[in-house]
Amino acid sequence: MKSDRTRNASVQDLAFYASHPHACSYLAGREAVLLFADPTAQMDNAGYSRLADYGFRRSGANVYRPSCPQCTACIPVRLPVNDFAPRRTQARAGRRNRDLIVHAVAPEYRDEHFRLYRRYIRARHPGGGMDSPDPTHYLEFLRADWSNTTFYEFRLRERLVCVAVVDRLDHGLSAVYTFFDPDLAGRSLGTYAILWEIEETRRRNLPWLYLGYWIRECDNMRYKGAFRPLEVFRQGHWIRMDQDR
Repeated sequence: MKSDRTRNASVQDLAFYASHPHACSYLAGREAVLLFADPTAQMDNAGYSRLADYGFRRSGANVYRPSCPQCTACIPVRLPVNDFAPRRTQARAGRRNRDLIVHAVAPEYRDEHFRLYRRYIRARHPGGGMDSPDPTHYLEFLRADWSNTTFYEFRLRERLVCVAVVDRLDHGLSAVYTFFDPDLAGRSLGTYAILWEIEETRRRNLPWLYLGYWIRECDNMRYKGAFRPLEVFRQGHWIRMDQDR
């Protein structure tokens, strides 16, 4: 591994490392390299908020950003929530799910959550290395000791149908992961979770919802491009993506 350093003066003492090239999880036949913050360093939510403004994201307690020499397909994106207006299909998803009740709960292990997560992974991501998780790995993937994380439960009466894992950052919310009942595909629960997160970001008077990495060529990651307008992180700056592209 080789080290690098961010130009952000407020985190100038934090070392960064590049992983060895490995098979890309999203695009077949490509190699990936990740730039990640020193996992032995002391991270906190304020530091992570600053790194998110440089296109970084977390998986569990690991803070990383794609840094592939031959590929730029993974694009950090965030949504300026006050400029968002839903498309027709998104508005329909909102109406279909008006009967759901949302509760905020602590980022702790719950059997009910874990059972739903396993069903979702087996239905949506079979064979991807996540389809036989154990409770420890599941929770390590979704939370970090230093992050300001909330699990939002979406319930149809008493039935748990969706869980959205969300981080509170200094300048926005970050959609970490969402899993939902695969038997309710007609409800578009993934779309509805993002719509709800947009409204929650507005309620908190925060400007951005961070959506992670948009990958146009990957079916599982292409959906983020439907939420407009998007800001993309390119060459050290956030810029508004041309809505015609």
